[in-house]
Amino acid sequence: MASIIHFDISAEDVLRAKSFYENLFGWKIEKFPNGPTEYYLIETLAKTGEKGIGGGIAKREKSGQHITNFIEVDSIDEAIAKVRELGGEIVEPKSMISNIGYIAGCKDTEGNSFGLMEVTEK
Repeated sequence: MASIIHFDISAEDVLRAKSFYENLFGWKIEKFPNGPTEYYLIETLAKTGEKGIGGGIAKREKSGQHITNFIEVDSIDEAIAKVRELGGEIVEPKSMISNIGYIAGCKDTEGNSFGLMEVTEK
């Protein structure tokens, strides 16, 4: 079964957002060393104290970007085809993230945004 594996927060001021979430939730947020853009990885903790869902903060590139949940799939190509088949839309084409895998941005039939992620490096 597919699960949410990652979330992205879009911010006008990345460092301001970083400070906000660190102080609000106690999240550990560190700069992603190999990214082509200013990107910060978020480490969350579940109530049990175990590692929670990971996330990130990046500069907002276009209006309307907010928080995007990424759902892990076995094959991003198959998932993209199925999104289209079911009436959804691909709004950000498949792209590679070094040392992680592939992502794509989508909208469902109701206009809700979500991401797909195929993890190839574990």
